[in-house]
Amino acid sequence: MTPLAKLGDHEHVASRKAARITAIRAAFRIRFTERGCAMGVLVLNAGYEPLHTVSVPHAIRMLVRDVAVVHEAEDGLAYGLFPRPKIVRLLRYVVMKWRYTQPPRWSRRGVLARDGHRCAYCGQRATTIDHVVPLSRGGARTDWLNTVAACGGTARSCNARKADKLPAEAGMKLRITPRVPSWDQLHPLSA
Repeated sequence: MTPLAKLGDHEHVASRKAARITAIRAAFRIRFTERGCAMGVLVLNAGYEPLHTVSVPHAIRMLVRDVAVVHEAEDGLAYGLFPRPKIVRLLRYVVMKWRYTQPPRWSRRGVLARDGHRCAYCGQRATTIDHVVPLSRGGARTDWLNTVAACGGTARSCNARKADKLPAEAGMKLRITPRVPSWDQLHPLSA
């Protein structure tokens, strides 16, 4: 094999990794400030699988302890000797057995992701969550099966219309059946 062929293969692998990192960043919805700085730092496993996001100070501590290396950094910004990281990669592989033994923990962001950011009652863009059985009637606050994504923010929104009633009492019908999502449904690129 010629050195040029090896270089071409290396560039192909590098471009595939770059494309995957871009897709992972989109999947984890890393937010940026008005200056373009990442508010959270994505942590990748040694095999480039996304694990979670951490704060910038936490990421710097990981770098100081030599647990991770900077995979992608902010241009021109630094914390002491370290560039301000956007993405860090662990040096040792972390077994993610915990991810497959229990379902994901309930979160508001998880409910919105599970329902595709669409209102479970009308199908419009969802900005909040709704408890199918209201809390005042004994519904669970943080249960996957009792929460759905809902449109909110105005007096005419589905969340306001339903208020403290069951969907049938409010004359509304659920378009989806609430379910406990799998890890792959919440983070499709982690598999």
